[in-house]
Amino acid sequence: MNPELLIPLLAAAVQSGTPILYATLGEIFTEKSGILNLGVEGIMMIGALAAFVSAKFFGNPILAFLIGGCAGAFLAGIHGLVCLNFQGNQVVSGLALTILGVGLANYLGTPFIGQAAPGFSPTPLPVLSKIPILAPVFFNHDPLVYTAYLIPPAMWAFFRYTRWGMGMRAAGEYPRAASAAGLRVAGYRWAGVLVGGYLVGLGGAYLSLAYTHLWTNGLSAGRGWIAIALVIFAFWHPGRAVIGAYLFGGVMAFQLRLQASGTHIPSSLLLMLPYALTVMVLVLSSWKRQGTGVPSALGINIEPSE
Repeated sequence: MNPELLIPLLAAAVQSGTPILYATLGEIFTEKSGILNLGVEGIMMIGALAAFVSAKFFGNPILAFLIGGCAGAFLAGIHGLVCLNFQGNQVVSGLALTILGVGLANYLGTPFIGQAAPGFSPTPLPVLSKIPILAPVFFNHDPLVYTAYLIPPAMWAFFRYTRWGMGMRAAGEYPRAASAAGLRVAGYRWAGVLVGGYLVGLGGAYLSLAYTHLWTNGLSAGRGWIAIALVIFAFWHPGRAVIGAYLFGGVMAFQLRLQASGTHIPSSLLLMLPYALTVMVLVLSSWKRQGTGVPSALGINIEPSE
């Protein structure tokens, strides 16, 4: 493949992988606190709709992007209420959240199908946009892509060096020991749920404000489920999530280009590529069981008083 084709494909991989990256980082943040949230797909859809409607009526993409994150945090708060206050099953609650979010977004978004809203456009970064080869791949995107570059190192530093980050890790690893040491485990888990939901909502907002600028039902198209698989692929490490998200983004961009080129491969097989890769990732990741970074108390409920 010559550079004229490879560089645009790599740039498209970054753009396609950005919403997956936001969602994956959000799920990592939530799971680090010990809460399993399988409602990522529904949260992304609600975030996408809230951001699109806000941009359409307020005309301010930045405000709309933030509102999309708030909508994601609100929906994730329902999951937190079920799991932390009422001791509900985290798997069942997450699946119900996906059904609720996708169904509600499709229902409320039907009047907006095919309509456009103000969004973000590519903004080359000064100086960096002049670097050969790297510039068109990484530094000629919209501001939301650049924001996504900053979140993984910030998350890594937060969990490794800050008191709150280590407290959240303790809540996900040894909640009883953390509680005995005087930490409010429930508070840390609530923070994980809400901040994680906010990041997932931002991933959905990216889809409607930067990736398409249009509303269509089913906009997330399974990206939430891919993000959940990527958490395992990344072994709960924000840095590895970047590699996984852009890898999956590249596969999605590649299959779109194959369809546009008029290849004789059936379109249904091409659409299957990202999800087939998801299954392969889960199978390969299951071979490595030691030292994967999975929080020891992931999915295990605690008493609300802890």
